[in-house]
Amino acid sequence: MREQLRREIRLFLCLTAALLAAGASCAAQQPVGPQSDAPPAVAPKPVATQPAGSSERITVPAGTRVGVVLQNGISTRSAKPGDSVYLQTSFPITQSNRIVIPVGSYLRGALLESKRPGRVKGRGEFRLRLDTLILPNGYTVSLNAAPRSADSGGKETMDPEGKVVGAGGKGKDAGTIAETTAAGAGIGAIAGRAKGLGIGAGVGAAAGLAAVLLTRGPEAELPRGSTLDIVLEHDLSLDGSRIQFTNLGQAQPITPPPPPQP
Repeated sequence: MREQLRREIRLFLCLTAALLAAGASCAAQQPVGPQSDAPPAVAPKPVATQPAGSSERITVPAGTRVGVVLQNGISTRSAKPGDSVYLQTSFPITQSNRIVIPVGSYLRGALLESKRPGRVKGRGEFRLRLDTLILPNGYTVSLNAAPRSADSGGKETMDPEGKVVGAGGKGKDAGTIAETTAAGAGIGAIAGRAKGLGIGAGVGAAAGLAAVLLTRGPEAELPRGSTLDIVLEHDLSLDGSRIQFTNLGQAQPITPPPPPQP
């Protein structure tokens, strides 16, 4: 009897252990049901902060026109290739309602060629290019631009390559010859002889022609304070982190160019 009772107890214990193991396995495989409590909050990962526009590239497209004011006068009387040219912007350039090139930005360029007018023919001319842009905060970028038009108060003309050509002097030359011819004729008339009138006119014409041959034509000039319209030849790439998008800049007082020489 005792031996049989031991076997029954051992069998009961084995069955109990088997039932408990099966229950634990079912509980592990059973899908999680709805939870009555909110899950614990998860702390967000820290995000590295960057200044606004730090990785942004601003592109001012080729063909953009920029209004500038000349800060140093240019004249073929003294100009030579390599001379520096200094200008300042007179109107802001905006993009997407933001200021990318403020008023008062500096531009620097150089004369590529300069030629004085001839004594018999030829006009004074010079050509310039702009190669550097400096914003008021000191941010400096390379520039490739040429002036397309200029308002100097004179009769200079400008071509698409940035060449300024002075006014011709044919009218002035003709006036010089006419004046000296008339003066010579007057001297001959005072002498009281018709022959003297002709000789005096001839002498006066010769003197006028000599004056023309010894005198150069009008110089090509752009006085300080002349306004120019320059055009970007290539896209201009700017670093957004170096631009103060809300800074309009400050315009410098414009010195009007002197009146043209008669």
